[in-house]
Parts: sequence; C-alpha cells; structure tokens
Amino acid sequence: MIRLGQIGIGHNHGDAKMLAARKFPELFEIVGFAEEDERVFNERGGREAYVGLKRLSVEELLNSCDAILVETEVPLLTETAQKCVERGLHIHLDKPGDTDISKYEKMLRTAQQNGCVVQLGYMYRYNNGIKRAFELYKSGALGDITMINAEMSTFHGVEYKKWLTQFKGGIMYILGSHLVDIIVYLLGEPDKITSFLKHTNLDGVDFPDNNLAVLEYGSTLARIFVSSVEVNGWGRRQLFISGTKGSIDIKPIENSIVVNEAFVDTCPYCYKDNKTVNTDIADIPPSCRYDEMMKDFYDFVVNGKENPFSYDHELTVQRVINKIIEG
Repeated sequence: MIRLGQIGIGHNHGDAKMLAARKFPELFEIVGFAEEDERVFNERGGREAYVGLKRLSVEELLNSCDAILVETEVPLLTETAQKCVERGLHIHLDKPGDTDISKYEKMLRTAQQNGCVVQLGYMYRYNNGIKRAFELYKSGALGDITMINAEMSTFHGVEYKKWLTQFKGGIMYILGSHLVDIIVYLLGEPDKITSFLKHTNLDGVDFPDNNLAVLEYGSTLARIFVSSVEVNGWGRRQLFISGTKGSIDIKPIENSIVVNEAFVDTCPYCYKDNKTVNTDIADIPPSCRYDEMMKDFYDFVVNGKENPFSYDHELTVQRVINKIIEG
C-alpha cells in the first residue's frame, strides 16, 4: 500500500485525482492534503474530494508519505515537485510542465537519479481511442505516418479566459500540451515548429485564444489547433493520423468516442466512396476519467511496471510546448 498525500488543491484537476485515488483504499492510504494559500483553501477545501481528510503542512506530508499528488496551481507545480523528488518521493504531477525548461529538467533528472516515479497528468494517455491509435501505429498497421491533425478546443466563459491570461501561449499552453504529448510519443521531437498565436479579444479578454502550430518531421506534417472561442469545440475534438498503409480518425475524442479506420488493402486509390469502418470503442465515464491513471501510478511505484512515458519523453514534450508558445 502507498501512503499518499496531495500537495496543493489549486489545479483544476486536483480534486478529481484525489477522488480517483480514494476509490482504491486497498492501494492507497490517504495521509491528507496540504494547501498553504488560504484563498485557495477557502475556495476548494470543502469539495467532496477532501471531506474527512486531514489538512497538514507541506513538511508534514513530505515526512509521512511515500508518494505525492502534486496539484498546486500551475506556476507552482515544478518547484513543489522538486521538493518531493529531493526527498525520494514518487509523484503524480499535473500538467503542463514548466516554461522554465532548465528548472523542469532539473526536477526530472533529480527524480531519475533518486529512482522516483514521475507520472504526468495527461489524461489522453488513458483514452481508449488514443490507445487504439497507438496500438495500430506500433503494430505497423498504419505504415509510416505522413500527417497528423490534432484539435482540442472549447468555448470558454469569461472567467476562465481571464484565468488563461496568466500563461504565455494562452490556451495553447493549457490544452495544446495534451496534443503535443501524443505527437511526441509517436514521432519524437520535430525538426521545425511554426506557430500562429492569435488574439480574438472576444468578451474583451486579450490572450492567445485561437492558435495553430505546425510541426515538421521531414516530409511528415503534424497540425495542432486549439481555441477558446470555438462553439461546440468539445464535440469536435479530433485526432486524425494518416499513414502509408491506413488512417485512424477519432472525433470526438471523448464523450463519446467515435473512431473510424481505413486501410489501403480495402480502399486503394478510392476517390468517391467513403471506405472508413467505424470501430466500436467504449468511452471512459467522466466519473472514472482518472481511475486507470491512479492504478497505473500504484503499479509503477509498487510493482515495477514500466512507465511508457520516460523522463526524456516528458522533457521533450515540454521543450516542444515551450517552442510553440514562443511563437
């Protein structure tokens, strides 16, 4: 059993992670949580995830846990993670990483040297449609990738958009990181990055809210589009991968997943007919979004299961994100 604590409750996914961990008392002994900002505590401390849990200091948690959910507000994630891995504690670290790549790399290398698991909170790693895409690619069924189109948009309200103004790159930094994670897992670090960070100023909020990035890998192109001003953006979220032997189109990516596949042996040189075949893939219920992630975290720590997303992968993802938001 892992003695688990949570440092910070300011991240938008923090309470959902704690709720997921609390579903598995046979895996996790929840020691408590820490939140040093009274404003954040007053706003979020009464949520269901924290009812009945001890509120402790950061130092108390560091001294009494085997592993930590790092769920601070985004600008504090890396420095909090650094404190944990310096103590030899395994961490689930929410995303994105850090615009200061040297600080982020130091944390990852400290974790690696101390044998600490670092699991990033990129939820699409556990999306059944995305996992299907990974499987097809690894099996060779798609052939060599020639193109990826990845979109993850929403129509955000004014208050959320005001929150996004604190981040260089705006919505690209927060949502685009999910898509970079997928593309880097498949293709690695790109040869060239071109980004277009546009400001619509909708509702009088000025930040990059309508963004496009093109990642070049030799003759392969990967396109990332994220927006805060797309009506039904959630319902149109998409990952499309085209290869020399086949393609997979996931749209929407969640709630619910729709997956269409096509392969060259069943539709060679077709111009008119739609030869895609719908693949029935069950979505993860929203209330269970992080369950498999938390079970994997346990297996990484206790059972020695290999994390398919290495320290170097995490560093590359953040390096690519940072280059994109630099414009």
